[in-house]
Amino acid sequence: MLKLFGALVILGLALACITSWVLDSYDTAWHPKRSVQHPTVGDGHEGRSPPFPGGELGNIFWFIQVSDIHISRFHDPRRIPDFEKFCTDTIKVIKPDLVLATGDLTDAKTESKVGSLQHEVEWQAYHNILKRSRVMERTRWIDIRGNHDAFNIISLDSVNNYYRKYSANQKVGSFHYVHKKPFGNYSFVCADATLNPGPKRPYNFFGILNQTQMDLLDTFRVESLKSNQSIWFGHYTTSTVVSPAPGLRDVMRSAVAYLCGHLHTLGGLMPVLHSRHPQGTLELELGDWMDNRRYRVLALDHDLLSFSDLRFDQWPAVLITNPKDAQYLHPGVEPLGRIRRSTHIRILAFSEAPITSVHVSVDGEPLGNGHSAGGPLYVLLWDPSLYLTGLHTIRVNVKDSAGRASMREQHFTLQDDLTPSFGFGQSFVLLTDHYILARAAFVLTILLNVGVLMAFRFLRVPSGRGLTSQACMSLHLVSTMDSFYYSLLLFNLCTALGPWFVGELIDGHSGACFAFGVFVDGHFLEGSLTYVIGVVQLLFFNMPLTCYLCWSLHHRCRGNTFRSHFLRPGCRLQTLAIHLIMLLLLTWQVHSCYFLLQTYGLIAFFLSPVRTWALGLSVLLIYRAWAGPAPPLRNSSKSVTPS
Repeated sequence: MLKLFGALVILGLALACITSWVLDSYDTAWHPKRSVQHPTVGDGHEGRSPPFPGGELGNIFWFIQVSDIHISRFHDPRRIPDFEKFCTDTIKVIKPDLVLATGDLTDAKTESKVGSLQHEVEWQAYHNILKRSRVMERTRWIDIRGNHDAFNIISLDSVNNYYRKYSANQKVGSFHYVHKKPFGNYSFVCADATLNPGPKRPYNFFGILNQTQMDLLDTFRVESLKSNQSIWFGHYTTSTVVSPAPGLRDVMRSAVAYLCGHLHTLGGLMPVLHSRHPQGTLELELGDWMDNRRYRVLALDHDLLSFSDLRFDQWPAVLITNPKDAQYLHPGVEPLGRIRRSTHIRILAFSEAPITSVHVSVDGEPLGNGHSAGGPLYVLLWDPSLYLTGLHTIRVNVKDSAGRASMREQHFTLQDDLTPSFGFGQSFVLLTDHYILARAAFVLTILLNVGVLMAFRFLRVPSGRGLTSQACMSLHLVSTMDSFYYSLLLFNLCTALGPWFVGELIDGHSGACFAFGVFVDGHFLEGSLTYVIGVVQLLFFNMPLTCYLCWSLHHRCRGNTFRSHFLRPGCRLQTLAIHLIMLLLLTWQVHSCYFLLQTYGLIAFFLSPVRTWALGLSVLLIYRAWAGPAPPLRNSSKSVTPS
């Protein structure tokens, strides 16, 4: 009893330590100890020096981000005309200094959505939109590649790399752009983690940065310290980028924010994906244009970053720039003291029709109507000293002459030690290095699967009538029958170490896919999504197959046949359910083989130990379990009797 109590205490302490570590890892509230303490040019990060936000149109500029456009020749006929209207009308109304198009400019899929191929006609459609809308004459258009833009491309010099021919930017790789204004310089650093070479889908879902690329980005970081603020942007979230230590988040530690796309709101499960890095940098994933028609307006007002995620063709568009939203404060690099010393509330309001009213209230108390300070900026006199402590709510209602109305509400604080944190779900998605998590899960699952087989082959198992005893006896039975043991062991070892398939990972270029990475045309791409797929393969096929064979052989050793075991009273539904589950898993494996055929071709289909060969092996093992010689119960009993 004392030993049990001691074990429970130790287990409780271990769980408490793990829980504390997890909560600390995903604690996104501001901590001064994590600050970079990088002063902005001409002003301390606390913002004690002027200029302060006032009633004039100055020390402010705004820009737009759009991501995951997915121009497609096959799907959603409204996508192209809507995007052209965005480039023509929306850009004309908002008049941004620059536009960041953060990847996946084209869809690059086959009509079935299974295969991947660069369609020149999609790139031509994208290019023609930029030309017809004359958007590049109105603003600086910076477009970068996403994983779809790198599908099925052997090298950056390939004739299929249409990005170099049809994009506005045409810059391959990471780069540093300095946006110059009369009141300062602002750095925009692109972190390009797209794969080179770029295999067909799905094995370029994760980006990769090597040490040379990381060194280049660190050079850009040092250069950006001379700017008032630095904004980093890329296609991939940092959680889907494989990079050497100390990692991409550490390299961008002096940035106020990292802008990205790629995750498409996780299919609608997370319409907002924002979080804060341990060093303080905000990570702001933007929902896709493809299905959700999302875009983002951002403003740097007196070096304070504000933004609003919007939907296409919904007017008026409203962005409150002062006071800034409390959740997105970055005390390490932003002059937040300027908010406390400001004289006016500042709001950007955009619409196709003239703005007729901008009504402002704080904590439910009306403050009045803002007046135009020029352009889209509306201002209203306020007294910040009334709100020095606690969390407050500002609400802005905007109407235009067409009768449309929009409401924007956000929390703000002027208290130094008060910064709301982000949700655990958002932080888990954006701050976890998922390839490391998947790698650990894959290794543990492999060790469990192989370890159980090997353990039950050499260990003696006590007999009994309980469910646990019968399960152990079944595992021992499978492990001691050579044909089943070596087949399952080889299958699992091949999943762990051997090639999953050999074929054309890029059209005209052969390669091999392993759990730990992909070899193609003399290049090695480190494993990432492969580990996720490996875990799914183990959990939903390898392990269930082993369990099903254990169950089948257990029935056979008790004298049942495939037909007779259905006749047991009271067990028909349970028996039928087990067979149906195994049939569904076999069907899933058949679908995986079909996906392999459609994606990587006939050679990959026939040279796939983990897909096609495994399907044939599993059918043979199941047939042998039911139609082969019954395992001798007498020998099994001897082997499981304790000595």
